[in-house]
Amino acid sequence: MTIKAKPILGITMGDPTGIGPEIVAKALATDNIYKICMPVVVGDANIMQQAVEIADVDLDIRSISKVTEAKFEFGHMDVIDLKNVDVTKLEHGKVSAMAGAAAFAAVKKVIELALDREIDGTVTVPINKEALNKAGYDFSGHTEIYAHFTGAKDYAMLLVYRNVRIIHVSTHVSLREAIKLVKKDRIVKVIELLNDACKKLGVQSPKIGVAGLNPHASDGGLFGDEEKKEIIPAIEKTRNKGILVDGPVPPDTLFSKLKGGWYDGAVAMYHDQGHIPLKVIGFIWDKKTKKWKSVSGVNITLGLPIVRTSVDHGTAFEIAGKGIALPDSLIYAIEFAAKLVSN
Repeated sequence: MTIKAKPILGITMGDPTGIGPEIVAKALATDNIYKICMPVVVGDANIMQQAVEIADVDLDIRSISKVTEAKFEFGHMDVIDLKNVDVTKLEHGKVSAMAGAAAFAAVKKVIELALDREIDGTVTVPINKEALNKAGYDFSGHTEIYAHFTGAKDYAMLLVYRNVRIIHVSTHVSLREAIKLVKKDRIVKVIELLNDACKKLGVQSPKIGVAGLNPHASDGGLFGDEEKKEIIPAIEKTRNKGILVDGPVPPDTLFSKLKGGWYDGAVAMYHDQGHIPLKVIGFIWDKKTKKWKSVSGVNITLGLPIVRTSVDHGTAFEIAGKGIALPDSLIYAIEFAAKLVSN
């Protein structure tokens, strides 16, 4: 489809027993969202009506069956209604096969809409992996679902918070498996994906820092040889392609340099190596009020034929249904999706 001045973004409802529907309601109650995009929610209209009541926001739910029926008016939430949740049997904060199936159906539908060019980009909110598996879907997360249904082979997870951009060589695997996945060709690919993403996000000549796998980036081979055998050859190959790359940088200093602006993006070798530093700065707990002051960060899947951004947090079952979930991360995800589509 032709990209309009404001892109059409499909937003999934997430797991209906978690905070996903609530933060969607809160985000779409923000008039600025309608200034940058035309949002349409994919999920169950009854769940979204319940979410509006939980979030205590003034939104009218409009149940539709296709994108062309959407009016994209602030104050009205257009919901492509999959009609697949029995609200009377729903219990917030509990793993449910019904909820897992509904969450999966919303993700699959939004991918189909994007592939068919009925929407310009996709934004996802949290799903629960255990619920997915209870419903019979053997996926470890959104990234793997998107890769499966789009046929993507070379893809990677990018986390963004303000000027901090972190891509991952591997994500949802055991630490033992993650070490095995530190390979030259994979590292080259994620460096290239990060370089391209930085440019799409407005950085003209990105400088990228690459983390070592081992403490002190192995200290010349004292603590492992992955740096010498895999990481350094990957860095040299991407430098020869004209990309500004530095490393391997000891992991305990790389992310401080990244936060300070030394680098425009960083390559983490595995899930926690990249997630922990971003969440330390983007997630702020207030001990006095016993509430989160900020839950910020965006998850972007690179290497797909469609745009996909997401919140960088989970279903938060412990606060689901209480009306206190923050929509910050989702608002950022919507803003980034609009920007990526425009670029």
